[in-house]
This record gives sequence, structure tokens and C-alpha cells, in this order.
Amino acid sequence: MSCGNYSVIMKTKVVRIGNSRGIRLPKPIIEQCGFEDEVEMEVHSRKLVIRSSSRPREGWARAFAGMGECGDDELLDGVAEARTEWDEEEWEW
Repeated sequence: MSCGNYSVIMKTKVVRIGNSRGIRLPKPIIEQCGFEDEVEMEVHSRKLVIRSSSRPREGWARAFAGMGECGDDELLDGVAEARTEWDEEEWEW
């Protein structure tokens, strides 16, 4: 299993759940992987991949494209150029 910046290998039992079978995921793993009420599962070469079905940045590409079409994608660097007295007198590099 790989979540976050490191991998952890652990064993767990496959248990009966009615006519099905399942595994229990420890709470820290659920939290670390960002699992909520729903997950996506895939099988690749006899390996089960479980991932969060929520995509935090889903739709960003469409939103940015819409901003460009409306001319609302200007950089705000001009605001950063306004220096204050503190910048001039107190700040040291």
C-alpha cells in the first residue's frame, strides 16, 4: 500500500460479510489516504488498487479555461510592487 510520501506493508485478515468477503482498513490508513464514504477500486496484475473517489482539484482545468475566456486570469504582481515604509527601512536581505 502506498499513501502519502511513504509505503507501509501490513497484513490483515479477509473476513466474511454476509455472502461476500472483505478486509478492515485501520483508521490511520483511511485518514492518510483521504478515504471518505466512497472509494474507487481497480485490479492491475493481481494487485488491488484502492483510491479515494474524491478529487480535490477536479474541475480546476475547466475553471481556469473559463477565467481565461473572461479575461479574469491576470497576474496580481503589480500589487506586490507597492513597497511600504517597513519594506524600505526594516527589511534586510
